[in-house]
Amino acid sequence: MPLALVIVLALAFEFANGWTDAPNSIATVVSTRVLRPMQAVGMAAVLNLAGALSGTAVAITISEGIVDSNVVAGAEGLSLVGAAVLAATIWSMSAQVFGLPSSESHALVAGLLGAGFALGGIPALEWSGTGKTVISLFTTPPLAFLVGFLFMVLIYRLFRRARPRTVRRTFGRAQILSAAFMAFSHGSNDAQKTMGVITLALFLNGNLSEMKVPLWVIFVSAITMGIGTIVGGWRVIRTIGLRLTKLEPVHGFAAETSAALIIEGASRFGIPLSTTHTIGSSIMGVGATRRLSAVRWGVAGNIVAAWILTWPGCMVLGFGLAKLFRAIF
Repeated sequence: MPLALVIVLALAFEFANGWTDAPNSIATVVSTRVLRPMQAVGMAAVLNLAGALSGTAVAITISEGIVDSNVVAGAEGLSLVGAAVLAATIWSMSAQVFGLPSSESHALVAGLLGAGFALGGIPALEWSGTGKTVISLFTTPPLAFLVGFLFMVLIYRLFRRARPRTVRRTFGRAQILSAAFMAFSHGSNDAQKTMGVITLALFLNGNLSEMKVPLWVIFVSAITMGIGTIVGGWRVIRTIGLRLTKLEPVHGFAAETSAALIIEGASRFGIPLSTTHTIGSSIMGVGATRRLSAVRWGVAGNIVAAWILTWPGCMVLGFGLAKLFRAIF
């Protein structure tokens, strides 16, 4: 597969990532009516770009820790990368059609695993980065739920004597900051995944002597995500911001701050996690502080089902596309 085609497919994935995952960072600030949709999208686009430029730890995990570049290299290696990013893009765009938040992190890792197995078998798979992702799959949702719940309880106690109008005005302003933090953290984790796969493709093609992310890859990936963010994904905003639970600015502030802290911490340790898992679980934790029935568990169940199906779905897609690309190229 030509390197240029692989890069185009990777950037298409990054565009889809900005389109489908950007609503996670702005859904609550839109649903609470603190910002108008276009204001929120513009802010998210700029801060996704800033976050994407803030580090490369996650990119290195993706480029080195999922497939063994010594087993699958050259033309086969490029077919592997192309198959993985196309599988993840197909999956995320399909989820967008149904208004379901998808995890681009898990879609990409599953696509890489499926494509790697198709072209190199078990020896082609690395477990260091895969292990980080799988661990985050099981630990992030309960952690985000717990942090969101406890943070909301703390706010309730600190502001228990404040007037409702004062609380709304205070957190209406504060939620702009928390939404900005969430958008920055989203860029710092999610944009780096495309940086990682492009770096892997360049290495497999012999354009790089070591797995170091080139500066141009950082900028192109970040800008592409920003453009995708501007396009937006209003169906996902509705699912995350409006259908999970009823949100006021104080709830949005608690959910966004809790999720952003977890995502930013993971980014610094090179852990690819799902921003969708994180903000969705945080919103559920915040909503549960009122009463468990305040969370629409049926909607939450549909979202969780989509998360679970991502792994086998993208592995099968990656496997099939890798076989197809090897036959064609």
